Amino acid sequence: MTPALLQILPALNAGGVERGTLEIAEAQARAGFRPIVASAGGRLVPALEALGARHVTLPLTAKSPWGLAANAVALRRLIRAEGVRLVHARSRAPAWSALWAARAAGVPFVTTYHGTYNEGFPGKRLYNSVMARGDRVIAISQFIADLVRARHGTAAARIRVIPRGVDLRQFDPDLVPPARLAALRAAWGVPGGGVPQSIAEGGRPVLLLAARISRWKGQGVALEALARLPAPRPFLILAGDAGRGAWAAELRGRIAALGLAGDVALPGHVEDMPAALLLADLALHASTDAEAFGRSVVEAQAMGRPVIATDLGAPRETVAEGVTGWRVPPGDAAALAAAIARALALPPGERAAMGARAQAAVRARYTTRAMQEATLAVYRELL
Repeated sequence: MTPALLQILPALNAGGVERGTLEIAEAQARAGFRPIVASAGGRLVPALEALGARHVTLPLTAKSPWGLAANAVALRRLIRAEGVRLVHARSRAPAWSALWAARAAGVPFVTTYHGTYNEGFPGKRLYNSVMARGDRVIAISQFIADLVRARHGTAAARIRVIPRGVDLRQFDPDLVPPARLAALRAAWGVPGGGVPQSIAEGGRPVLLLAARISRWKGQGVALEALARLPAPRPFLILAGDAGRGAWAAELRGRIAALGLAGDVALPGHVEDMPAALLLADLALHASTDAEAFGRSVVEAQAMGRPVIATDLGAPRETVAEGVTGWRVPPGDAAALAAAIARALALPPGERAAMGARAQAAVRARYTTRAMQEATLAVYRELL
């Protein structure tokens, strides 16, 4: 029987963990394994199954002790029934069930440490520690690898740094026709701009902050920075899923209070991120907490766009100051405004050259294919 590999996560909706799960399932199938994913389901299940993977629906969003125990039993049965050779867990609660099931079945256990995982109340470090208990622990950046060693005392020999990747089959400027740019420009009310030359020609530059609409992602900082710039200001697009919407509603109030009506778009979830990035002159990353990786940064770079990023967490690894972009202190609207002004004042050729250097750096290190091959190498170590 073809050896089966099992990935486990809470659900298959939008997010970096979910996207990574699909990307690794694709690699498993391509390498001759039989990919299985267990989750509570979600809108990405059809996309997963289209890659040749099998989805098994289990209540893996459960966090209660009895829920974790029941899931451990169900996963142990699944491992036995499918002849699973290795278990790969991607989130904390289901990882506890997966750890117990893998140990009971005597198969290797791999984790991917996807986040910084706050430790705001007693017992949280123990809860988080399951992500450091794999036979191999995949850290999605050097920043996370250092955090895992410092917090959990994990031996360096068990840690593998595998950065997240960009799918160059999508994030390539040559693959985005002008009609897709025109559609977004019209839908979002972007007043011209969208290419570096437009600034020199008198058009309004376009800024894009692509992140889930969440307080710590820095949309408020970006608005404060925009308000500090002289009119006519750049046009700012805050692209991302609003979730429950409370912060999005607050942002709309701040837009009005700062006098930025007509200068900002909040389009919600964006399906065509390559076109959105190509529409922008600059990409912003303004998170006020440390990012474990920050895939939006390297996606922008893959599209040849310079990035102004928070000087915190993994973007320190992906944004070379003054070479592929710029970094500013977290939460500092004045510094962000000054960086935007400096970047937009550059001659178009200099800005384009910086974007080209950023694109070359991504293609050399931060591709989906590189991430897939490195993960398969981890599996082969254990098999």
